[in-house]
Amino acid sequence: MTNIISTFFLLLLMIFNDDDWVYLFNGKNLDGWEIKIRNHKLGDNYKNTFKVNDGSLKVSYENYESFEDKFGHIFYTKKKFKNYHLSLEYKFSGEHLKGAPGWSIKNSGIMLHCQDPKTMKIDQEFPVSAEMQLLGGLRNGERSTANICTPGTDVDIDGQKAKYHCINSNSLTYNEDEWVSVEVIVYSDSIIHHIVESDTVLSYTNIRVGGGEIPDNYVNRIGERLSDGFISLQSEGHPVEFREIKIREIY
Repeated sequence: MTNIISTFFLLLLMIFNDDDWVYLFNGKNLDGWEIKIRNHKLGDNYKNTFKVNDGSLKVSYENYESFEDKFGHIFYTKKKFKNYHLSLEYKFSGEHLKGAPGWSIKNSGIMLHCQDPKTMKIDQEFPVSAEMQLLGGLRNGERSTANICTPGTDVDIDGQKAKYHCINSNSLTYNEDEWVSVEVIVYSDSIIHHIVESDTVLSYTNIRVGGGEIPDNYVNRIGERLSDGFISLQSEGHPVEFREIKIREIY
């Protein structure tokens, strides 16, 4: 009930600020974004993994023969964000890349409160962050989207530390290769709400450094609250597109 009330008041607050949206992606080029792909230097867009396609930001594997653990992220680096409402649409398409892990079929994510990409190790797979995991249905049962995964972090759900690296939301399953609208309402390190097609499907609190996959340069920061950070989008082995990427800050 507390999460529902929090979402209601945040949404009510923002009803009066519809003109405050700022587009992070202009639909024409990747200005304002920086790319980090595993085992490559920051800024190396290996095999043109991230590109603009008909007004969308696309993760493309048309120049790859095999995945070879080339986990990638594209960071919006013009500024960090603390309290905000992020909105975008995503769509999976095409075939899963040879050599990519089985769990990455129709799998991508929005990484929140990310570490600075300049501080990532050359072979680091994921930035320290709270991930809104985006999944597509596989036509063989339920597969929720807008889940929470925690690379290098811990969160609390219903007042308790999350027991697993990834926790499912209560969203519907989206089997078709269709545009799906998702939103995130972030209030610093206190609470984050995941929203799919206008429905709040998951909320969690107390975002902090911890869990597994902690890079060496974060080991001494275990327990530190993540009050702000960068936003990034994932490339994990399945083509995906993003569009209408916009944000409004909450003051």
